[in-house]
Amino acid sequence: MDLLTTPEHRFEALGFDFPTRRVEVGGVGIFTVDVGAGPVVLLMHGEPTWSYLYRKMIPPLVAAGLRVLAPDLVGFGRSDKPASIVDHTFAGHVAWMTGWFDAMEVDDVTLFGQDWGGLIGLRILANRPERFSRLVVSNTGLPTGDQTMSDAFLAWQEFARTSPEFAVGSIVAGGVVNPLTPETIAAYDAPFPDERFKAAPRAMPSLVPTRPDDPEAEANRRAWQTLSSWEGGVLTLFSDSDPITAGGERPFQKMMPGARGQPHRTITRAGHFVQEDAGVELAGALIAWL
Repeated sequence: MDLLTTPEHRFEALGFDFPTRRVEVGGVGIFTVDVGAGPVVLLMHGEPTWSYLYRKMIPPLVAAGLRVLAPDLVGFGRSDKPASIVDHTFAGHVAWMTGWFDAMEVDDVTLFGQDWGGLIGLRILANRPERFSRLVVSNTGLPTGDQTMSDAFLAWQEFARTSPEFAVGSIVAGGVVNPLTPETIAAYDAPFPDERFKAAPRAMPSLVPTRPDDPEAEANRRAWQTLSSWEGGVLTLFSDSDPITAGGERPFQKMMPGARGQPHRTITRAGHFVQEDAGVELAGALIAWL
């Protein structure tokens, strides 16, 4: 497997200067923001973003006495980037990040997952349920291929497969309500010096199960069996302006016992990348719930 590493100078002067640590899993380097002390909150991003997405949430969480872990998924941020699209599978990403989670040796974890951070994070939780105590889901899901996917998501899959260019920063800018500054757009482009580095963000939309016979459909069904009996607290914080995940909170509220009676909220005036539009509000809701 050919691995690419983004030069460190690409991450300079972004205003994202939290301490990071590197963990190697199967020869692949995974970088993580690790800051604060106290109960652990695991913030997992999706695609095509990286841990920079959580820059508005990290300071208030740390100030509230929490330890924040915000890893860059394999293929994103500072983490190593397998160069071929075929290197990226749903099962492979779950294995990489489960290995990373085991290496962190943390327990009593609160998971916050958005987009692919939810898909991968929920599988980690299902693999290690005893090490998590709370779950926050935001603009994500765990499809089994038995559901009808939205037209917006199917169009996104097709775009990622066929577009000659994959302008990551502009894609993120299209998934928010409040316009991003040129500097913020550039920060989302920073991990990807050229198209060779973008195998992961291009591959991952097509890895979401959309058919009952998808390679990971059965694994997600098994994960739902675990999640539907898991007793940890569950909070949904979905936004009001995301056509891709609209209504995605309902399966969690219906199927997970720990979601009953919780102060679920809809975050208003926020798009798919709700952390960009309402990061401080999200952090406040999480702190109040904890």
